[in-house]
Amino acid sequence: MAREKYISVGRNVSGFSFANLGLFTGFADGIYNAVYSLVILEIFRSSAIVGIYVAIYSVFCFFVGLFANEIFRQFSKVKVFYFAMLMIAICYAMMSFSILPRTFIILDYTTGFAITLTAVLIPLFMSDFSEKVGMARLNARYHLWLNIGAFFAPMVAVVIANNFGNRAAFMGSAIIYLVGWFMFRLFRIVQQDKNVKPVSPRRTIRALLRNTYQFFKMPGMMRAYLVNFGYYSLRALRVLYVPILVIENGFTKDTLGVVLTLGIIPYLFMSEIMGRLVRRFGKTIWLVIGFGSFAVLSAFAIFVTGMPLLAIFVAWQISGAFMEPVHDLLFFDTASTKAQQTKFYGVFRTSSNLPNIIVPTLGAGAIMLFGTTTAVWTVTTFIGAFMLLILVQRKK
Repeated sequence: MAREKYISVGRNVSGFSFANLGLFTGFADGIYNAVYSLVILEIFRSSAIVGIYVAIYSVFCFFVGLFANEIFRQFSKVKVFYFAMLMIAICYAMMSFSILPRTFIILDYTTGFAITLTAVLIPLFMSDFSEKVGMARLNARYHLWLNIGAFFAPMVAVVIANNFGNRAAFMGSAIIYLVGWFMFRLFRIVQQDKNVKPVSPRRTIRALLRNTYQFFKMPGMMRAYLVNFGYYSLRALRVLYVPILVIENGFTKDTLGVVLTLGIIPYLFMSEIMGRLVRRFGKTIWLVIGFGSFAVLSAFAIFVTGMPLLAIFVAWQISGAFMEPVHDLLFFDTASTKAQQTKFYGVFRTSSNLPNIIVPTLGAGAIMLFGTTTAVWTVTTFIGAFMLLILVQRKK
């Protein structure tokens, strides 16, 4: 039983307790994401350089994900989660002040380290307590709470940004993460401390390479990795460039808030429904619909401006809602034991970090090649079509 990994656990703690944390992370990260690219644009003054910066930042997060398992070998997951949530809250609070660009960048990388660890840990905690209800149901609940939080986040971010400046919105994220940290403390989870051993860089790298090799050697893991990579590739460019293009098209931050808020509605309505549809019809069909529709809409987004472009930005979220309940479940289907999930999830999680390295770089190249920000949608068109081809071939 999963609970045997823990010395003690609060009386009413279950897998849903961890899934409910999605409300806090979804709300806080939604506020952060609504203004993040605008703040980076203020620093670098170029939408192409924004893409390059995010790519370099994501290289760092990529390696954090790879080394996550080594961190968990040194420290208990509970202790790491406590530390990471508190670190995010502190750094977000400091980023809300008008500080030097280099200080902002240091804090940004620090939050990247902590956010990567929390993103790895929450699904692992859910998996540890999933025996009675199953991971699919917990994952659906987790994404439902994420989307409820993300639904309210854009308008909150816009109100704060309009009155106090873009960076001030980060304080809202800091407060929400701090509340989430206190909520986790109420779970009263105690896990045995590990005997911290001196870290040998050579041994750690060898273990990392061996772990990565074993991950991709497992049947089905490459498919799970590619699906997650494709999903987060489309998400990366959408999150990064939609706010910039809304402003570049002459719309206000209020309009941006409306667009981002409307985009969450498909996830809210389709979350529980998709959970049932996936159980009935399987996973592949919804991935085909999601990637295919995203590719078609991206092709139109290259050539339109104004209100039609805003409509596409909202419609994209319907495509995302088809894929959301499925994109990471393939990993848990393939890694059947808790030990495998803990060992390999850090490697798998790099499929959500790697797109933030590759895709913004490709987007920046498209902007510089064609001289317009809308050129980034050529990248999403290609990715959607490529993933569709992979899925159709595998279906055969």
